[in-house]
Amino acid sequence: MKKIFLSAMVGTAILFASCGGNSTNTQTSEKQEVAEKQGEIFITDTTTSNVSWRATHKGGLAPRWGNIAITSGELSVTDGNLTAGDFVVDMESIVVDNASVTEADKKAIDLQNHLKGADFFEVEKYPTATFHITQVSDLDPAAESLLEGANKLVSGNLTLQDSTLNVTFPAKIDVQGDQVAVEAKFTVNRIDWGIKFGASELDPAEWGISKDIEVGVNLQATKQ
Repeated sequence: MKKIFLSAMVGTAILFASCGGNSTNTQTSEKQEVAEKQGEIFITDTTTSNVSWRATHKGGLAPRWGNIAITSGELSVTDGNLTAGDFVVDMESIVVDNASVTEADKKAIDLQNHLKGADFFEVEKYPTATFHITQVSDLDPAAESLLEGANKLVSGNLTLQDSTLNVTFPAKIDVQGDQVAVEAKFTVNRIDWGIKFGASELDPAEWGISKDIEVGVNLQATKQ
């Protein structure tokens, strides 16, 4: 995500730029009223739950990926259905998978530090991100989804740094006795939250950085 493109590569990035737009499986809007927790409460298992991320340069070039830890969370279940909940993400725990950095002159730790710095998530100032569910509904079987087996449509307020927006995306939710499993995969545009490094078209090298981040959510929770 640093200036890793040579000028000769910019034409290729522009040619494939159509791949960088927001996925049709995600809708973004102003923040909404958070759903009230009722019914049975399930506590997130922070040892098995996490957030994954994947980002590329435009056209899908030079993909990078990794994980972020979840530090706490609660899910609310009424009549066997997930109706509310939230979780907290430790932004200081951002990890770049070494396997995603294949260039001989690049190191995962350098990108990791860059993501934690002021150009991106500024984790010293904003050490956490949060997600609060605002609505859960049945997913239209014909709806597009990045996740196989998705059965619900989840809306929630996502806070990154000091910005909060509501995002809606398909998810796979399984409520079985004392256990709840939530899995989701969706794409957000980081610019919407004010994370604008690489967004200027005045610098072709930085312009090649995609604004989209693919986010994966894996929540495992147990009845309190």
